[in-house]
Amino acid sequence: MTIVKHELRQGRISFLIWTASIGLLLSICVFLFPEMKGEMEGVNDLFSSMGSFTSAFGMDRLNFGTLTGYYAVECGNVLGLGGAFYAALCAVSMLSKEEKDRTAEFLLTHPISRFRIITEKLIAILIQITAMNLVIYACSLGAMTAIGEEIPWNALHLLHGAYYLLQIELAGICFGLSAFMRKGSVGIGLGIAVLVYFLNLIANIAEVADFLKYITPFGYCEGADILTNGCLDGVKIAIGAAICLAGIAAAYLKYANKDIQ
Repeated sequence: MTIVKHELRQGRISFLIWTASIGLLLSICVFLFPEMKGEMEGVNDLFSSMGSFTSAFGMDRLNFGTLTGYYAVECGNVLGLGGAFYAALCAVSMLSKEEKDRTAEFLLTHPISRFRIITEKLIAILIQITAMNLVIYACSLGAMTAIGEEIPWNALHLLHGAYYLLQIELAGICFGLSAFMRKGSVGIGLGIAVLVYFLNLIANIAEVADFLKYITPFGYCEGADILTNGCLDGVKIAIGAAICLAGIAAAYLKYANKDIQ
């Protein structure tokens, strides 16, 4: 597991910065809830009259006067975008950076198969994403306990579980792309994360584009749908898992036969 340890050491600063930033923002959002709770009735009326904007974020189906409704929108956006950006950045240069940093020759001269290299790098990505989500989950629980609110365990598990799956899917897609690139591109990773986010907004606004929810991982992370149904959409998750596995499979097939320069 030498490569895993190396990747974890190399990515520790990025991990700490992203984890601390997302965890802090989530905690601040939760701490603000008691101050805003009494004003939420007016906020609900305001949002209900904002048309497409309200539909885009599912705010027309959520009650901001409850911790679950407030958390699904305010904290959901922080966790969704922040987690998506980190997962994409973590994976998009994982395989290509060896050529970019001119370390490929050193790595490939060791008695290690390319299959093992890919596998250990993938494990490193999964460890970082999982660790980040565990820390963030603990921050949310701590903040809710601190403000004295009853913790909505089921809703919290579903929301955090959905965003964890979203991050894994994006990581799988970007990991596959990294095998085809010779220079790591942060822009591509961020671009994919932003693209799938806006595809979900379009699907929420226009009924004719509802099929996009089956393409973007944000489709099964919609807080309004999760809280209304009390469960995740198995079909959308299955499609997302297939896309993720396809990206990982592409990484193995391409990198195993790639002419490393």
